[in-house]
Amino acid sequence: MYIDIDSLRPDHLGAYGYHRNTSPNIDRIAEKGVTFTNYYASDAPCAPSRNAMFSSRFGIHTGSINHGGLDADVRPIGADRPFNHHHTPYQAWVEDLRFKDHHTAMISPFPGRHAKWNVLEGFLEMHDTGKHAGETAGDVAKEALNWIKGRGTEKEDWFLYLNFWDPHTPYRTPTEYGNPFEHSPAADWLTDDIIATQRESFGPMSARELPARNHWPNLPEEISCREDFKRWIDGYDTAIKYVDDHVGQLLQALEEEGISEETTIIISADHGENQGELNIYGDHQTADHITSRIPLIMAGPDIKHGHIDEEFHYQIDLGPTLVELVGAEPRERWDGASFLPTITKGETTGRDYLVVSQAAWSCQRGVRYENWMLIRTYHDGLKDFPDLMLFDIENDPHETTNLVEKKPEVVAKGLRLLDEWVAEQMITSESPTDPMWNVIQEGGPFHTRGDFNNYVKKLRNEGREDAAEILAKRHQKFQKIYNKRN
Repeated sequence: MYIDIDSLRPDHLGAYGYHRNTSPNIDRIAEKGVTFTNYYASDAPCAPSRNAMFSSRFGIHTGSINHGGLDADVRPIGADRPFNHHHTPYQAWVEDLRFKDHHTAMISPFPGRHAKWNVLEGFLEMHDTGKHAGETAGDVAKEALNWIKGRGTEKEDWFLYLNFWDPHTPYRTPTEYGNPFEHSPAADWLTDDIIATQRESFGPMSARELPARNHWPNLPEEISCREDFKRWIDGYDTAIKYVDDHVGQLLQALEEEGISEETTIIISADHGENQGELNIYGDHQTADHITSRIPLIMAGPDIKHGHIDEEFHYQIDLGPTLVELVGAEPRERWDGASFLPTITKGETTGRDYLVVSQAAWSCQRGVRYENWMLIRTYHDGLKDFPDLMLFDIENDPHETTNLVEKKPEVVAKGLRLLDEWVAEQMITSESPTDPMWNVIQEGGPFHTRGDFNNYVKKLRNEGREDAAEILAKRHQKFQKIYNKRN
């Protein structure tokens, strides 16, 4: 049972050291299994991440890196396209589970919400919960409980993927649930001084421009002080706690049906959620540590108990791992690499470094190596980002201090690793084009495409002339593209 909790940050779970009691049921799973601390989505946000995960291929290879435009869909294979993908290099890993006699099912509105129908490859059943990602954990759990008590007991081997959405803005926890964190302080890394600096800056979902669709009570319209931040984080954490309650219901159902001890549980997410980091609140607009790092917790009969793995892994590595677990072989075109020895024996199987990408809200690639995260921005998506940012993740996990000027040798290494990675992927690609540049030539990331002129006017109308000038100067290089698009 794969439980995909949208926008779930690992550092807001007890199993990862969070100070609030957001996740007692998830933590219970972690105690009995393996917890990964450096597990990253290769491509963010939602659609590129799940496309990469289910195909076990980087977005630079599939072409699916955006939420709209030519690079939202997977590239066609072309003249060599087979009749179907069965037992070919292009086969999705869920098909391998099916061919190993697992009954495969999905409970999620995701394929319809994002028109990502290709992620259904290999699934024998698909249940759309019908609210276009507006469903609560109760809606999803109801379907899942019915499935467990039906198909879950009828079939000897099965793979159930289900999708909770509650931690994705706008937070929609039912009002009657209340606020379990009313008297619990928010994390103290975000100071009033940082907030004051952010308010002089700009960008979608920044401190002065929070999402307007606030469904949970008492959420602030802006972040102007620590109290506003607490109210905002209360909404996010309450959503996580609400999901965790329903995870508990699923665990109880497995126990009641007598199949708990023989079921492998997987807890993960499609991406994280910036909550003030880089002046973004409640969204996933970057290729940084916060958006790209996601939880992975696995527990089950073949999984090592109480193990913590700190090595670097991508979410595209999960599929090959599960395939190897059921006795099948990875496919030739997959970019993912199995970490089966880690979950069964606690052995080291990690990668030397990771490259993560974003092209729906900004065009960025980030390199995670040693204790560093280097972020290269190609198009800022109307946010206040310099071309390069470097953060010491070990000592500054919330990315408050850009060390580019102080650590030139570290920057040089990160840029070399990024260049090596891009070259390696393009050499093995079936297309001569890096899709990141397609997105830029289309006018930039989908969610801010065509908004530049109006956004500059908005800043000026609000008396934020300095911010408008900074943004206008940075976007001079895109004017030929913007003019062509207009």
